[in-house]
Amino acid sequence: MIAIDTNVLVRYVVGDDPAQTARATTLIEQECDESRPAFIATIVLAELVWVLESCYPSSKEQIVTVLEQVLRTRQFVVEQAELVWQAVRSFVASKADFADCLIERIAAARDCEAAVTFDKAAATAGMKLLS
Repeated sequence: MIAIDTNVLVRYVVGDDPAQTARATTLIEQECDESRPAFIATIVLAELVWVLESCYPSSKEQIVTVLEQVLRTRQFVVEQAELVWQAVRSFVASKADFADCLIERIAAARDCEAAVTFDKAAATAGMKLLS
């Protein structure tokens, strides 16, 4: 298994740098498979979403589509995939950003009594508003 960094995943998803996109595509589609998958850490997904939102004018719907595609790609093993799926569903249903949804789901999985925040939007994803 080989771990994929955010910039490799961004090149694969966005295709904005021809040389790097070609190398990322070759790695993922030809060198990785179910027997030798690429590992995608949750932090990489959080960074991917941030890049798509801040560097590329991606809508929430487009970001959800990308996340779902990553989760379904047979060449990828996503860290805590079920929690990521839950975070994606929360992201769709709330006003919170994806990172906050992921934080809340990881906290819940670790049996935290709450994930606290000052962010009112994050509170729409199950975090407790600290006032």
